[in-house]
Amino acid sequence: MKKSSLSQKMLDKPYLLWSVLFIIVPLVMVVFYAFTDKTGAFTFSNIAQIKNYFPTILLSVLYGLAATVICVIIGYPFAYALSKHSVNTQRTMVLLVMLPMWMNFLIRTYSLMTILGDSGVVNNLLNALGLKSVHMINTGGAVIFGMVYNFLPYMILPIYTVLSKLDNSLVEAAHDLGSGRATTFRRVILPLSLPGLLSGITMVFVPCVSTFYITQKLGGGQIVLIGDVIETQFQSANNYHLGAALSFVLMILIFVCLGVMNYFDDGTQDGGVVI
Repeated sequence: MKKSSLSQKMLDKPYLLWSVLFIIVPLVMVVFYAFTDKTGAFTFSNIAQIKNYFPTILLSVLYGLAATVICVIIGYPFAYALSKHSVNTQRTMVLLVMLPMWMNFLIRTYSLMTILGDSGVVNNLLNALGLKSVHMINTGGAVIFGMVYNFLPYMILPIYTVLSKLDNSLVEAAHDLGSGRATTFRRVILPLSLPGLLSGITMVFVPCVSTFYITQKLGGGQIVLIGDVIETQFQSANNYHLGAALSFVLMILIFVCLGVMNYFDDGTQDGGVVI
């Protein structure tokens, strides 16, 4: 037992070291820069400047919510339908869902520029059909579309994982008790799949709020989100302290999302089925 315990502790050390170096230390550095000035003195001036960026933060949240809602509307039915197919079909479809994720994020975004551009694939197809061109690039719709395209797999996979493990006997019992498809979905399937849904919402909403490359390439500088402001502070303005303060706000937002997810996740693990 002692040897086994010692081996387990030794196996944990690399993961602990990784967590400290690449999770704890960066978070501490963000907090340090957020509450210090260029001389290293403690200050609240960086935090005080955040109020000037409230409209940008609100716009980022709205764009993130819009993209997340669209991902839920598309991802949940897709994951549910996928979980009902045969095992071989599920493997093939999951591979197709994951396939774009194997491609570099920048390449995927550049490909959307080619598709949505004024002389892109979509407008060339419309012109070939005798229809007028539509201006899509450098708009808010293009930015949201880019978010959905890039982060949709992060919504589908967690929901599919939960639905694929769903105990079908519970669904059959609901039907035997007289529940229709809508009632069975609302009272059995949805509560049991809530952990995967909440995980997907978090995994989509957080990167959508903090993204900056999508807005730069698909928004053409017309749409400025909080990620763009942070990137500017670090790259152009060389104001690491204000950039860290804005990043600190995003950290708090992420922790709030994780807290909400864990709260509802704990509540669904006990019973699962809401009557």
